[in-house]
This record gives sequence, structure tokens and C-alpha cells, in this order.
Amino acid sequence: MSSIGTQVFVGQLAGTPVFDPLGDQVGRVRDVVVLLRLTRAPRAVGLVVEVPGKRRVFLPLTRVTAIDSGQVISTGLLNMRRFEQRQTETLAVAELLDRTVTLKDGSGDATIEDLAIEKVRSGDWDVTRLFVRRLDHKPSALRLRRRGHTMTVDIDAVKSLAFTAEAEGAASILAAYGDLKAADLAEALHALSDSRRLEVASALDDERLADVLEELPEDDQVAILQSLDTSRAADVLESMQPDDAADLLHELPESEAEELLEAMEPEEAEDVRRLLTYDEDTAGGMMTTEPVILAPETSIAQALAHIRREDLSPSLASTVFVVRPPLETPTGKFLGVVHFQRMLREAPHASIGSIIDSQVESVSTDATLLQVSRALATYNLMAIPVVDAERRLVGAVSVDDVLDHMLPEDWREHNDHEIPETPRKSTGQVTPAPHTSEGGQPRG
Repeated sequence: MSSIGTQVFVGQLAGTPVFDPLGDQVGRVRDVVVLLRLTRAPRAVGLVVEVPGKRRVFLPLTRVTAIDSGQVISTGLLNMRRFEQRQTETLAVAELLDRTVTLKDGSGDATIEDLAIEKVRSGDWDVTRLFVRRLDHKPSALRLRRRGHTMTVDIDAVKSLAFTAEAEGAASILAAYGDLKAADLAEALHALSDSRRLEVASALDDERLADVLEELPEDDQVAILQSLDTSRAADVLESMQPDDAADLLHELPESEAEELLEAMEPEEAEDVRRLLTYDEDTAGGMMTTEPVILAPETSIAQALAHIRREDLSPSLASTVFVVRPPLETPTGKFLGVVHFQRMLREAPHASIGSIIDSQVESVSTDATLLQVSRALATYNLMAIPVVDAERRLVGAVSVDDVLDHMLPEDWREHNDHEIPETPRKSTGQVTPAPHTSEGGQPRG
């Protein structure tokens, strides 16, 4: 297994044999696929592997278990679909080697002779270092360049590797807003013209775009998703929370939604298909199928490690749902929940089964928005379990999901002082507007 800090130079990786877990060679590396991000280090997302018959296919780095001297080991069978480079992708060997870059220290230009990718804490492979050769200017009327000395520099020692016209159109916006939270970047995108919004969105990587889409008004979500090719749109949907992906697909024509579901990985599409069968304003339509689900024998230390995941919202990270196997929704019998604060008061080696709150309220998939919101408020919960007739856990509804459905449809398009107090959709009963304080708020 390639460990954090593993560094590999792309030039040395080209031609390396690729083996499956049984030790059989399946091909050779011909290139590395890189995403040139304008505000962060470029990220390598996969390998172009040449298999018998001179066919080139894509191997995601998430399916690579080891990159050692002279070999790459994959997790299993390769997807034999012919590799097709996307507009947002760059081939390291074919397009980055020999590219001219400008050194930030003002000492001039250099050409890239090799580049290193390194496994970082997130598990991604970032481009971290460049092996470059200076281009020295020889004084003359023609200002001819001659080859200078070589050196290895950190990636942040050069100006952006992205230099295409497509990237430059969005560069100034992403440079100013690229480090914002997803909700703030979404607000900035919404204020742009339609064409510029699509341009900037296409320059974001899949995970970042997924986060931003979840925060945009529905019209913007649909326009951006429909502007992407089917393959990339499916990748972005896979990176979204299943409930948010289902909500977005609800807004598309049925034929388009089905085409995207077919393009998604089967396991990812299965969760979304299940959510699409529920009405949007029921617990089934609001729930996520991916809360933190653990078995009762799990230690408190392990449970705390699970809720540290960066992709979890604070509301979902507050609660661990304890079930009998299987642990994938729909699970085995739902036993109860374990609250984050309770875990902090217990010994790390104790099992979560010893501190289960089995009295917690649960709701059925057809529970109304009013029923769900009342249960959350009555029991002071951040997330509530959703169970089926056999008391199997099928998902969880969090406070932020409920708020998103209680606010008017266009709430994202108003500032805090402009939001009307009309519920988004009638539930058949009048519900008072919630009181708030002034400070209220990676291809397959």
C-alpha cells in the first residue's frame, strides 16, 4: 500500500508495468491524468494504461494500492472502455513535460523536464515538485534563449501550470473566491452571468463542483449539470450527497435523469434511485442514505474516528446510528443511536453498544415534513433515524435537510433580511416560522 508521503516522478513512471492483485500483468503506464486547479496544487486522478491490443484505458488512482519501484498494483479488473481525455484534464507526459513556466522569484522562465506526484493526507495524489531546466536569456537583438542548469522546485515556486484560454477566462474569479466555503462560492457564482457561471463551474474539480452545486438555486444547478458532458456530470453526481443528487435529478427530464443514472457507478446510482421513489417532502425524500452507521461492538475510539470525516456535515457527525449487520442501508435491525457528547465521556476502548440510546424517536419513510421537524425539535436531535416496516435503518434526516425544505424555494437568492416567512410548500397545516437570533445563520 502506498503510504502518505510516497513520491513518484512521472517520467520514471511511464512504461511501468501494471499488475492485478494476483500478480498478473495487465498493461503498462503510458501517462498520468492531472487536473490543473487554479488555486491549489494540481491533482493526479488516474493513469493511462496501455493494455494488449494497444488499447489505452483509464485506471483511477483510487484503485491503485501500491506504486513501488518498477511496478503499479491495482485493486482488480480494469475498465476496458477506451480512454477519452476530458476538457478539464491534462496529460502529464504528453502536455506538461517541456511546458514553459515562470518562476515566482523573478529569476526567469524554465521548462518542465519531470514532475513528482505525492500521496497527501487526504489520500489524493498531488503534484508537489517539478524538475525544471532554466531558460537563460543570452543578450542579443534576437534575445535567443540557451539551456540553463536544472533544479528541483516545489510546485508553489512557479506560476500556475494552467495557461489555456479556457482556464484564463475563469482564473481571476477562482483566484479571488477559490478558497471560500462552498456556500459563499455558490453565492458568488449565482451573481455571475450565465456564460461566466458555466465557465467557472467547468474549471472546478468534481468534488468542489459537487459541494457548490448543493448550495446553488435549482435553476443554476440544472443549467450547470446540463452543460457538462454525460460522463463528467455522472462523476459530479457521484460526489454529491445521495439526497442532494436525487433532488437535482428530480428537476431534470426523466430521460436525462435516467441517462445520468446509467452513467453513474452502479452502487452510487442504487442509493439515488431509491431516494427518487419517495416524495420530496417526506422523510424518505429528505433523508441521506449515508449517515455514520456502525455495529454495536465498534469501540468508541473507532466511532470517534468515523465522525472526524471531512465530508460529514456537523449535524450528521453528531450522531452514530447503531445497527445489526449488514451496515449498508437498508441495514439490519436498528438498535439506537450514540451521541457524540456521550462518547466523549466514556473510555475509548469501550464499545458503543454499551452506551446506546435505544429510546430515540424514529420516523417512517412517508413521515411528513411537519412530523419530522416536530420530532427533531421535541427530542433536541440534530439528525433523526428513518426506518422501514421491519425496523431496518434506511437513512437519516438532519436538521439542515429540514431547514432546506421549510424555507421558500428561492431562499438562496435572498440575503438574510429578505427571506419571507412563507413555508416552501404547503403541508396542509400552518406552521409558524422558526425563531432565529440575529446571528442565525472523486470517473469510476
